[in-house]
Amino acid sequence: MSRVAAAVADSAVMARRAARRTVRSRDTLVVSLLLPILIMLLFVYVFGGAIQVGMPYLDYVLPGIILLCTGFGASITATAVSSDMVSGAVDRFRTLPAFRSALLAGHVGEGVVRNLAAVGLVLVLAIALGFRSGAGVLDWAAAFGLIVLFVHAVTWIAVALGVLARSPEAAGGFTYAIMFVPYISSAFVPIDTMPGWLRAFAANQPATPVIGTVRDLLTTGASGQPAAAVLWCLALTILGYACAAALYARR
Repeated sequence: MSRVAAAVADSAVMARRAARRTVRSRDTLVVSLLLPILIMLLFVYVFGGAIQVGMPYLDYVLPGIILLCTGFGASITATAVSSDMVSGAVDRFRTLPAFRSALLAGHVGEGVVRNLAAVGLVLVLAIALGFRSGAGVLDWAAAFGLIVLFVHAVTWIAVALGVLARSPEAAGGFTYAIMFVPYISSAFVPIDTMPGWLRAFAANQPATPVIGTVRDLLTTGASGQPAAAVLWCLALTILGYACAAALYARR
């Protein structure tokens, strides 16, 4: 247990270091927090009037915007990890008697907190714009827990991409794939409106069950596809952690 406590303490130190770097880069912080809000306003007030989904479009699109927050946050995390890899900071950290993966875990911790802050801002704005939930306290708790799981999974994937990339610019480019995944899902339009070949992909990728479950929990209190959503989140977390650890050991 003392080794576990030491690993947690080392990871917390690295998380505080990553948080200080983010706060000092105010333009990056502002963009990561405000860009999801701007995209929500764009979809609700520009495209929302032309898209019929059988319910208020704000209620429909909110879970997709929440997942987009994780994509924007993943780009910042991957870039920060890559900067550490190419700047020589990792070589100095490896000379310290610290938990080997503390640097990676610290970036994950900071990224999860930053992404959840963006999610909170999006939810506050959605309520101000008229979002009204029929869910109870337990439904909100379940939706929040699923969002945390998804944010954690995507952040580990971003850390792995940051270790893999040979430059911060390349790391940011790799994460574009994460940002595009929610677009090809049920986030903004019903899947049955897509062409058949695209519908098959949209129905069987990670974002769709997560978005559907969060939407059902927040609007009607239904459960959606909780098993599929949780399994996807756990699988992505394991994949991201395994890839990040293996690549970090090789670098």
